This record gives sequence, structure tokens and C-alpha cells, in this order.
Amino acid sequence: MEWLGHILRFIASAIVLMFLGFLLPGFSALTFGQALLAAAVITALGYLIQAMLGKNVSPYGRGIVGFLVSAVVIYAAQFLVPGLRVTILGALLAAFVVGIVDLFVPTTVR
Repeated sequence: MEWLGHILRFIASAIVLMFLGFLLPGFSALTFGQALLAAAVITALGYLIQAMLGKNVSPYGRGIVGFLVSAVVIYAAQFLVPGLRVTILGALLAAFVVGIVDLFVPTTVR
């Protein structure tokens, strides 16, 4: 059942990315397909950073370092996802909103 939590989190991330395009300046609006691809790229980049530098430096780490790395990952994703355009301010705001949403999305299914 752990995989179900990951799938829910992935879909929630894609939906959040879609809404960020409408809410935040400096973050382009995405279709659902683009948002799914962006969520996959952001997840892959996050896992890659975590594997190379450790949990405390990963986007999933808590604190200012995790927040900044998350913003960099979101900014870097625009170079891999067609249709995604993010400014530095948009990446910082998106990292903040994603961090807030991450508090409420369940990681395990009860």
C-alpha cells in the first residue's frame, strides 16, 4: 500500500503545479500532461540530488536548505519540460507553496 501513497502524492503534485501557473507570477500555466511531466522531472531531480548529497540537502529535507534546493529544482525543470517557464521569483514562490501543500498531502494511506 506504500505505492498508493506515492501515486497520490504524485498526482497531487501535478495538480498543484497546474494551479501554481494560474496563481503565481513568473510561473507558466500548464496542461495536465505537462504538469504530470513536470512532476516526474521534479521528482527525478529531487531523488538525484538526495542520492548525491544526502537527505539533509535534498528538496525533501526540512529547513532553508531544502527550500532553496527545491526552488533550484523547480527552476531547472523548465529546461526539461516543454511549456514550463519559471522565473527565479516564481521558483521561490512555487517552492514555498509546494512546501505548504506537502504538509497536508498524506505520504501513507491509512
